[in-house]
Amino acid sequence: MELSELILRLAIAFVTLLTLTRLMGRKEITQMTFFNFVSSIAVGTIGASLAIDATLSIRNGMIALIVWSAFTITLGVLDIKSQAARKVIDGEPRILIKKGKVLEDEPKKVRLDINALNTKLREKNVFSIADVDYAIFETDGKLSVLKKESQLPVTKNDLSIRQPAPKYFPYFHNDCIRWANY
Repeated sequence: MELSELILRLAIAFVTLLTLTRLMGRKEITQMTFFNFVSSIAVGTIGASLAIDATLSIRNGMIALIVWSAFTITLGVLDIKSQAARKVIDGEPRILIKKGKVLEDEPKKVRLDINALNTKLREKNVFSIADVDYAIFETDGKLSVLKKESQLPVTKNDLSIRQPAPKYFPYFHNDCIRWANY
């Protein structure tokens, strides 16, 4: 492959990837589902193949990128619009702990062993399963924990301490307000 062809392929792949990733939407890596993660890797791989694989025509590489991205965008729209599609695409949150007891088969269903569950609990500052009212394994792999009432920190409301109204209102940029239709 000639240097000029390589540069052309790189430029086309770069612009195409930039455009398609903008169309696919922004999502922090921590918010990505497993499918989003795999799809992002696939798009990157197809883009890299387009850029450096001389046996792949630019036309076929572009078609592959566009079609894969269209599938990903379509699934994203279905995920937003349909509860049933979201259940198929992302799965459902699973209750792992209920009233201080690990539900027998639930950790196995999400392929989480007791050591990994304890690690996730410690990340939430929970060091005993008995302190947990509910623990829910979310579709993004995070653990949501509701501690038992006796384990929650004391609040000003618990101590009957009145809180003054806030002195300052949060500042919002006009474009944000306009975008949100306020």
